[in-house]
Amino acid sequence: MPNIVKVDSFLNHQIDIDLLDEIGKEFYRRFEKYGITKIVTIEASGIAIACSAARYFNVPVVFAKKHENKNMDADVYQVTIHSFTKDKDYVAKISKRYLDSSDRVLIIDDFLANGEAAKGLVSMVGMSGAEIAGIGIVIEKGFQNGGKALREKGLKVESLAIIENIKDDEVIFKESGRK
Repeated sequence: MPNIVKVDSFLNHQIDIDLLDEIGKEFYRRFEKYGITKIVTIEASGIAIACSAARYFNVPVVFAKKHENKNMDADVYQVTIHSFTKDKDYVAKISKRYLDSSDRVLIIDDFLANGEAAKGLVSMVGMSGAEIAGIGIVIEKGFQNGGKALREKGLKVESLAIIENIKDDEVIFKESGRK
């Protein structure tokens, strides 16, 4: 599948801890003035990234659960999200105990392609009455519409790397022109 970018050797299966720490610092640098009280992400790949950033903000991480379990509260915000990577729908849930109208939220995730996960998180944060201060993405696929759609809604989206194109198995990054 040509639109799949494998980062499992350093970001979402095996994790480069030094890189993860730098990612956390960079999200803090970009959003430190926004009064963040919670970082919201989705299981599983976003959790390590969100935790790294949360260290610098000194705030909790709340993650949307995609899998049913017996210890999940019954009173939840929930949305159905389509996974581009797995090509299936799942229900994501956040307990109402952990997110409310007093929060200023930074949403963090590893990838932004079509934006379904981010849109789902935006929707759940909206249900809580919390304010979305911004969205931090490690890698955005700029040739897909997710980032554009979120920005058109007036959301501040900060992507650390934006892929402009994938051609002949080469990843071409936006702005820098490097491969």
